Amino acid sequence: MTNAFEIIGGTPLKGEITPQGAKNEALQILSAVLLTSEKITVSNIPDIKDVNKLIELLGDMGVQVEKLAPDTYSFEAKNIDQDFFLSDAFKEKGGSLRGSIMIVGPLLARFGKASIPKPGGDKIGRRRLDTHFLGFEKLGARFDYDPSNGFFNVDASNLKGTYILLDEASVTGTANIVMAAVLAKGTTTIYNAACEPYLQQLCKMLSRMGAKISGIGSNLLTIEGVTELGGTEHRLLPDMIEIGSFIGLAAMTESEITIKNVHYQELGMIPDVFRRLGIKLELRGDDIYIPAQKHYEIETFIDGSIMTIADSPWPGFTPDLLSICLVVAIQAKGSVLIHQKMFESRLFFVDKLLDMGAQIILCDPHRATVIGLDKQVQLRGISMTSPDIRAGVSLLIAALSAQGKSTIYNIEQIERGYQHIDKRLIALGANIKRI
Repeated sequence: MTNAFEIIGGTPLKGEITPQGAKNEALQILSAVLLTSEKITVSNIPDIKDVNKLIELLGDMGVQVEKLAPDTYSFEAKNIDQDFFLSDAFKEKGGSLRGSIMIVGPLLARFGKASIPKPGGDKIGRRRLDTHFLGFEKLGARFDYDPSNGFFNVDASNLKGTYILLDEASVTGTANIVMAAVLAKGTTTIYNAACEPYLQQLCKMLSRMGAKISGIGSNLLTIEGVTELGGTEHRLLPDMIEIGSFIGLAAMTESEITIKNVHYQELGMIPDVFRRLGIKLELRGDDIYIPAQKHYEIETFIDGSIMTIADSPWPGFTPDLLSICLVVAIQAKGSVLIHQKMFESRLFFVDKLLDMGAQIILCDPHRATVIGLDKQVQLRGISMTSPDIRAGVSLLIAALSAQGKSTIYNIEQIERGYQHIDKRLIALGANIKRI
């Protein structure tokens, strides 16, 4: 049995949808439970593969995991089995999960050593982990790569606070170094730190646990090491990538959709970027309401030149939503240049959109120009395979707006990032079935 979605497109959707908890925040917060022997309760956890794998991995290490509600777990990391980190089971599980890199900082901080298999994950070009390792080294960790078993072994029995200028404002790198620094001796200063809301959430949670962190929300974090941390409760933010995906979906399918409980003030530029594509949206309480729109027109710059949408570190526009913008622009009036600066090969799914009838010029691995069809021509349904999480959802949106039947294969890529996406869209009236 293949695992694929069969979609009959071309019908408007209607109703309310609630975004899941933020995947990228979950991976950091769940790793942070290793910093204390006391109980930590986390709610609004998304039910998706990458997060469930990490919860399972924590259980295998000896963390007491209790499921209190469908989206709420408690974690107690009293007795961690150190031998587990050299086992084949850890190599297999840790190696298949990109988020497993996030457990290294907490383990170093609390136990003075860690082993980590070489990570795998999404195919979106080279994602270096140097930022993480260079940061640990500056704090005094020493590590060597053992090619015979494919593990990095790290010794951090003597972590000391220091000044760290990150080579890139990596979210996971910043989070990992913060978690290592909270229990290091002395003061750590991290400059060019990532400022994402998810990282702010981590810092706020660590502060409630007893960490001393100042500069939260800025790119200069100062951390005074403490000797131990306590338990706390934490609720994850809604996933901003899902929120952006649903805005794009509404526009593309001429649907009237209300996105519930979005934590609007944490969305940064996301609503404004979709407005630049001509999409009307209004804030009602903490919900985003999107009316059904027959047409939407891309703005130009003030001098009349073509709009460019590019990603950059927070508070810039997140790279995870560029593929959504690209798809939404297909049916807009006007043209836009989509510039994907942070990753190469994230735009390599445009060939599928061209097969569906889109007008896109792929300029190079980082840039694509979309010439909007202004709903004059409907996309055609086709069979296609999803290359990564974000492109998968973009193709799903294209398929829902297209005429006729589309089949999307390799949907486990989509399900790594979006919980029960088919059921939630069917509730809005989408015609999707699994085959």
